[in-house]
Amino acid sequence: PPHCADPHRGPGLMGPTRRRDLAAAGAVAAIVGYLVIHVLYRYFPPITLWTGLSLLAAAVGEAWWALSVRGRIREGRIGVGVGRLHPLAVARTVAIAKASAWVGAVMAGWWLAVLAYLLTRRAELRVAAADTPGALVAAASAFALVAAALWLQHCCKSPGEPNAEDAPAD
Repeated sequence: PPHCADPHRGPGLMGPTRRRDLAAAGAVAAIVGYLVIHVLYRYFPPITLWTGLSLLAAAVGEAWWALSVRGRIREGRIGVGVGRLHPLAVARTVAIAKASAWVGAVMAGWWLAVLAYLLTRRAELRVAAADTPGALVAAASAFALVAAALWLQHCCKSPGEPNAEDAPAD
């Protein structure tokens, strides 16, 4: 599809996820999230330390996956056969890494909005003080997911493939 075209890689091929795009998505999520939280916070369930740990679990899983993919690509174990990494599996891995990076960026924006709301109300709302540690863990977990997803995507590159930073600017 034309929306996937990258002029540096050829028509129809996706390029690496851009950090600036992820930052923009996180910023939009933070702004919208803050407005939502401002209106609806009183209806929220308690935010515990366990709240954001699913994001951290996904980050750990993707980091482990990145180590596995990186090792197989470096050893040249790409192709069809036992113990080899099928090229379609690499393509699917890149798609999952891209999706995870976007989810992590949006969730990081959301949790930063929650933190901004809580930190400005800790003195007046006892529940805001109690929710702050859980929101902090969730925000850190979301950032960990973004980092792991970007690393997983990076690990899927061929050894001779140039970095996104080496490509000419858009």
